[in-house]
Amino acid sequence: MKSFRIIIWALVAIVLVGLGYMTWQGQDNDSNSLVFAQIGGPFSLVNQDGQPVDQTIFDDKPYAIFFGFTHCPEICPTSLYEMAGWIGALGPEADKMGFAFVTVDPERDTPEILKDYVSVFSDKIIGLTGSEEQVQATVKSYGVLAERVPLEDDDYTMNHTASVFLMNADGSFRGTISYGEDADVAQEKLSNLIAASS
Repeated sequence: MKSFRIIIWALVAIVLVGLGYMTWQGQDNDSNSLVFAQIGGPFSLVNQDGQPVDQTIFDDKPYAIFFGFTHCPEICPTSLYEMAGWIGALGPEADKMGFAFVTVDPERDTPEILKDYVSVFSDKIIGLTGSEEQVQATVKSYGVLAERVPLEDDDYTMNHTASVFLMNADGSFRGTISYGEDADVAQEKLSNLIAASS
């Protein structure tokens, strides 16, 4: 009986060590995220000028992409304000990557509305929308939470993921910048993203 218990505990230890090793191997040291996570991929949307676009708009550059909506009271304007700050801090290096804001509320966020909205923050941030099906497909590929929440008087708001996704030039997932993350840490992540794609 004692030998059986020793064997069981040894097997448990091997499994735990194996899981720990796989997790460690999958860590991105810059973003502390799992490299093997299936986040991102090709998309088909409409830009702020009403033109059909896909992932090639980033011209083989790394990019930062954020999902939100123009009626968002706090998280979206704050995140886009911070993104504009990162762009300013990067200076000329900002031209080496792309920045995008994808609406999770295509019913209200037309290209015209998105264009007016993102232009308040930076002319380097591209606003993206599309049909409900196009947006949902993109939301799903990035693993983004986006759900409609009814309000009074037939109005509604949207719950959504608040992180900025960082993508390599080949479209693979690099990591995230969390909502409210320290500005210096966020800036370092962007610099590392650019350097890794150079």
